[in-house]
Amino acid sequence: MSQTVKMALELVRQQIVGAEAEANRPAGAVQLIAVSKTFPADAIREAYAAGQRAFGENYVQEFSAKATQLADLDIEWHFIGPIQSNKTRIVAEYAHWVHSIDRHKIAERLSAQRPHHMPQLNLCIQVNVSGEASKSGCAPEEVGTLARQIAALPNVRVRGLMCIPEPTPDEALLARRFALLRDLRDRLRQEGFDLDVLSMGMSSDMGLAIGQGATMVRIGTAI
Repeated sequence: MSQTVKMALELVRQQIVGAEAEANRPAGAVQLIAVSKTFPADAIREAYAAGQRAFGENYVQEFSAKATQLADLDIEWHFIGPIQSNKTRIVAEYAHWVHSIDRHKIAERLSAQRPHHMPQLNLCIQVNVSGEASKSGCAPEEVGTLARQIAALPNVRVRGLMCIPEPTPDEALLARRFALLRDLRDRLRQEGFDLDVLSMGMSSDMGLAIGQGATMVRIGTAI
């Protein structure tokens, strides 16, 4: 096994534990999603051998190829990229989680194409917390409507919210973006939604995200 992969994973895990402690959150409150896009299947096997089980992919064709090549491993696959409506079947057949839902149509297709022998597909609604025109995600004021629409679908389940704030060195601004997602999650809980996931934080800002309540961090560069 490449010591580089093993050591990088261990360093990230230590950083997560440190951020949990700093935020007075219990150890193990945050799940590490190793973003494996552009990495070959052999690199994922190395990370798996080092104890990593959850992996995030962004591109549908690359994802399906790796899922097939690594079918002998009990990997928890997280699809975290945008999905075109004509490529939902692959995601529905291989993924355990989808973090990038921002339209009812995509959730509807995933539900219709989810194999009946598989459990419900876990979904996170992606929210455009920074209001960038170029960024995917529904507007904060649209989250409730979309959550209610998805809740009516049989083969998918809304588990939480996801965001990708704008890149900025302004830590106070980033903290506010993450806090907005947490507040939206809390509001939906008050409406009766059983949401337990906040997918937020990447290599450069995971400490801030964990401080604001992240339960999943998506880490690629640091690994």
